[in-house]
Amino acid sequence: MEYIDNLPSMDLMRSEKMTLVQLIIPVESAHRAVSYLGHLGLLQFRDLNDDKSPFQRTFVNQIQLLENFPQVKRCAEMSRKLRFIKDHIHKAGLMPGLKQSPNPASQPDIELEELEVQLAEHEHGLIEMNANSEKLQQTYNELLEFNMVLQKAGDFLLSSGSHAADQETELDENIHTIDDYADTASLLEQEMQPGPSNQSGVRFISGIICKSKVLRFERMLFRTTRGNMLFNQAPADDQIIDPASNEMVSFSFFMGNILNSVEKIVFVVFFSGEQARTKILKICEAFGANCYPVPEDTTKRRQITREVLSRLSELETTLEAGLRHRDKALTSIGFHLARWMNMVRREKAVYDTLNMLNFDVTKKCLVGEGWCPIFAKTKIQEALQRATFDSNSQVGVIFHVMDSIESPPTYFRTNPFTNAYQEIVDAYGFHKNVAVGRVCCNKRNAKIFLHFAFGVIVGWLTRLVKFEVSGNVVVLMGYLFGFCLCEMYLKIYSSVGRYQEANPAVYTIVTFPFLFAVMFGDWGHGICLLLGALFLVAREKKFGSQKLGSFMEMLFGGRYVLLMMSIFSIYCGLIYNEFFSVPFHIFGSSAYKCRDATCSDARIVGLVKSGETYPFGVDPSWRGSRSELPFLNSLKMKMSILLGITQMNLGIVLSYFNARYFSNSLDIKYQFVPQIIFLNSLFGYLSLLIIMKWCTGSQADLYHVMIYMFLSPFEDLGENQLFRGQGVLQVILLLLAVIAVPWMLFPKPFILKKLHTERFQGRTYGILGTSDMYNDEEPRSARQPHHEEFNFSEVFVHQMIHSIEFVLGAVSNTASYLRLWALSLAHSELSTVFYEKVLLLAWGYDNLIIRLIGLAVFAFATAFILLMMETLSAFLHALRLHWVEFQNKFYSGDGYKFRPFSFAALNDDED
Repeated sequence: MEYIDNLPSMDLMRSEKMTLVQLIIPVESAHRAVSYLGHLGLLQFRDLNDDKSPFQRTFVNQIQLLENFPQVKRCAEMSRKLRFIKDHIHKAGLMPGLKQSPNPASQPDIELEELEVQLAEHEHGLIEMNANSEKLQQTYNELLEFNMVLQKAGDFLLSSGSHAADQETELDENIHTIDDYADTASLLEQEMQPGPSNQSGVRFISGIICKSKVLRFERMLFRTTRGNMLFNQAPADDQIIDPASNEMVSFSFFMGNILNSVEKIVFVVFFSGEQARTKILKICEAFGANCYPVPEDTTKRRQITREVLSRLSELETTLEAGLRHRDKALTSIGFHLARWMNMVRREKAVYDTLNMLNFDVTKKCLVGEGWCPIFAKTKIQEALQRATFDSNSQVGVIFHVMDSIESPPTYFRTNPFTNAYQEIVDAYGFHKNVAVGRVCCNKRNAKIFLHFAFGVIVGWLTRLVKFEVSGNVVVLMGYLFGFCLCEMYLKIYSSVGRYQEANPAVYTIVTFPFLFAVMFGDWGHGICLLLGALFLVAREKKFGSQKLGSFMEMLFGGRYVLLMMSIFSIYCGLIYNEFFSVPFHIFGSSAYKCRDATCSDARIVGLVKSGETYPFGVDPSWRGSRSELPFLNSLKMKMSILLGITQMNLGIVLSYFNARYFSNSLDIKYQFVPQIIFLNSLFGYLSLLIIMKWCTGSQADLYHVMIYMFLSPFEDLGENQLFRGQGVLQVILLLLAVIAVPWMLFPKPFILKKLHTERFQGRTYGILGTSDMYNDEEPRSARQPHHEEFNFSEVFVHQMIHSIEFVLGAVSNTASYLRLWALSLAHSELSTVFYEKVLLLAWGYDNLIIRLIGLAVFAFATAFILLMMETLSAFLHALRLHWVEFQNKFYSGDGYKFRPFSFAALNDDED
């Protein structure tokens, strides 16, 4: 044991050792000290004012610091201005400049004031440019509509003039007198007639209106004028922006790529009388029609059209110049935008952190507490000394270590390779207070409950509707659905490992990709995954500096996990001797041969051994033989049990190291020892039988041995006996397994009760009051002990649940590892089906098109089913084996993560 204690520590084996420190910071150097600590990112501040609202905090209420409080409002106002500028940059389609990290040694107050002035100027300039641009754009759009109305109304007036001349010729030849005709003719025709009768004159109003309102608009005009009007309309041909709403509208039936466009119509209303004109104008205003004056004289219309076109050309030039000026201004701002946003974000974070400290009026200083790794104490002290020197403070920052009763946070130093595995482990946690009251709910128990509930409910409903054949399949689907839903829900409430307990990530680096490869073993598919992983690793710098999508970001984050999974898949694929389900003679010739030259009876009669055993992996001649499926089934099933028992024993051994590290002898004597005895008395013995059967070539039925070990332990094994004394050993192991159950259940609660009674015996009287009674006025500290009452019934029930859970879990967890066998066999058979029934079948035709189609279907099935769906399936099952079957043996997962005050974390959260 001394040798183990003297081994050098690893960064990932246990979390970093943490210490609680107290900072006493003078007011004049507080801002700079917190800012330097933010750049360092190795100190997690404790909120000493968490029982106060933001308006009751000491930092806000102190008169001496009131001049600093407006900084928070200034930061919020500058953040608003920066968002305003950023929105304009994105609307203009301009990309902001690259991120630049500010100099930590700069003076934030002076830079903040300069930035505030610059942002105010930029905001004022943008608002002014926007107002001018909107006015010019509105004028431009009105002129566009005016030009459209001039063109269409001019066509109406020309056609109306020719129509009037024709009517005059017809009237001269008519036998009726002009007076008789006037009694029956319409108002417009009377006004068009030459002579003294045309006294009031025909007038018109022209404009433009939405097509959806045309029918109602025309009906209203007809009713208001009692039919004494003529309404002409024509669809517009171009696309312009509506002057009222500044939205693009379409003036044709072919709207192109304009979404939610509105089609408009140019209209001309002919009428007579001033009263009718007033009514028509009010109706146009009510329907939102834009009216424009159009002269009757053709010469004047042409002159106005030329003036409109000239003004449009001038406005286009002005708008383009304004747009270039605005883009130039936004581009220059965008180059510094990221740096300015980081500066404001960091400044606000500094003041939020200062609000977590307690202000002592008498000492003119801020008092703060926080957690930091032991290795970072020197760096933190150097940063505080530099802050004191740069702020010209006469008093330095006091930094000293405190004792703590509270459990420290958990912190692991990871690199890009180990970070993904640590995230996989951290996703498993221990969620407390799920229901109302103080109800402890183990995450794994909730997971098992959801699995069971979904599987039973869906399976019961299936059998209720008489789907007896597919019931098991639907139960499995319900189980998987419950698993996914449970994982999504519990991941929200997951926490990290307990402080200084054994970290599963060290072993997960090897066991996770290996268990994945056991289910995904095919060295052809493994090469495909390897190429993808190498591509992500080679582009690490490029992808790391880009903003990726959610799926690509997840894939890039797990690039090294994918790399290890592909390498192990190639290794297991070589053992299985499968390359896209095709075996190859890589390591020499086969040890078997067919009975004849055609090998036609290989599936019926079998093979004949003719040489030495194949040196590595499965013999390629087993492919297609009669014994292929029984052999691979037996091999993979037994291998799954061996791997499962090995990993579960590893978990129990790690629980011993946890108990030994925390000096918990009770867990060693009454948890580790009975657990290791119970598991290996049953399933460790089964593993021993499997290995002996492989080594001896015995034909013993292990199912019969294990079943009758419980039903008839004293019965003679007969031909199922593998070694001498096996029956006596089985009886001894069975007795040990039975003894281990009460060994786990009863001693520990009673010993804990005895220790508690001895520890607190004679302490029923209250302690005499001292000056420490007034400590309630001080801020809450981690040094204050929090005594919890000892409840024997609660401890006993918890121990009983834990014991029953382990006994039942030993059976269920061992059976759960059979998923390695099931998924490996499913992957192999799917690959064989796609190869034989798709590729070989298509290749049997002497037709190039059929062969290409078969090749395309095979490539599609391989890429999307075998490489994507099967990869995801194997990944989830390997994840479950680590979370449920491995980590529950030793991993509590009820700690909380170390979250230091860091400017880098602020930038990552913003991204």
